[in-house]
Amino acid sequence: MPSSAPVTLIAGPTASGKSRLALDLARQTGAMIVNADSQQLYADLRLLTARPSTEDEAAADHVLYGVADAADPWSVGRWVRAVQPHLQTASQGGRPLILVGGTGLYFHALTRGLADIPPVSEAARHTAMALYDAEGEARFRSRLQTVDPRSAASLAPNDRQRLTRAWAVFAETGRSLSDWQAQTRPILEPGIFEAWVIEPDRAVLYRRCDERVDAMITLGALAEVEALMSRDLPPSLPIMKAVGVRELAGHLSGDVSLDAALDAMRQATRNYAKRQLTWFRNQTPDWPRHAIVSAAT
Repeated sequence: MPSSAPVTLIAGPTASGKSRLALDLARQTGAMIVNADSQQLYADLRLLTARPSTEDEAAADHVLYGVADAADPWSVGRWVRAVQPHLQTASQGGRPLILVGGTGLYFHALTRGLADIPPVSEAARHTAMALYDAEGEARFRSRLQTVDPRSAASLAPNDRQRLTRAWAVFAETGRSLSDWQAQTRPILEPGIFEAWVIEPDRAVLYRRCDERVDAMITLGALAEVEALMSRDLPPSLPIMKAVGVRELAGHLSGDVSLDAALDAMRQATRNYAKRQLTWFRNQTPDWPRHAIVSAAT
C-alpha cells in the first residue's frame, strides 16, 4: 500500500487501525505523520483521544499532536494554516507526508477547499440565535430560504448552530454563505495526493471500540478527565465535547456508577464511529477502501 505521491491521506473511524497503518508506512518511506484529528490537537487528553503513544511518536516524526491547550479552540481554518507549510514542502519535492485522522472536515478542506469567509461579529451571531429562538426552526429556515436557498435546503433538521451561522453570514456580509463557499479552491491539487478510507467490518469495529474504552480506563483516562474538569472550562470548548468526557465526568461528580459511565462511553464511541463511517461514505465515495483493524487507531 505504499504511496508514490508526496502526500498520502488516511481517513477512517476511531479504532480502525489508521494510526498504526500510518506509522508502518512512515517507517517504510521516511514520511512525516501529520495529525488530521481535531481532538488529538489538544495536549490534555492523550489517552481519551487515542493519540499515538510516546513510543510511537519516537518511532517516526509526528506533527500537530498535542500542540493546543484545552482552553485554546482550533478551527478548521487554523488547522489548515498550520499544515500548509508542510504540504508546500512535500509538494516541492521535500519530505513526504502522511495525514491521518478521523475529522472529515479537515480532509474536505484539503481536497475541496475552505471558504475564505470574513469574520462574523458576536452581535450578528447573537441576533441570529435570538431570531431562531423567537421564531422556531421552521419559520427561521423559511426566512433563510429567501436569502440562501442552498443552505436552507442542505442543513440538517435542528442544526441551530449552522442555520444561525448561515443567517449571520448573510446579515454581516450581504452575501449568502453558499456564495462564499462556492468560491473555494482545493488546497491539494489532483496528482499531489493519494487518499484511502479505512472501513472495517462494522461488528469488528464496534468490538474494537469497546476494547478501546476498557484500555483507556486501565491506562488512566479517568485521571485525565478529572484533571480537565478541575480547570472549570466552558462546556462549549471543543475538547469538552470529546467522546468520554461527559460520561466520565458524570461518574466523577457522583451522578452515575463507573460501570454505567463506561457503558455510556462504549455506546458513545460506537455512535461516533458510525457517524464517521457515514460521513466518509457520503463525502468520499471515490476514495479506495481498506478493511484494516489493528491495536491502534
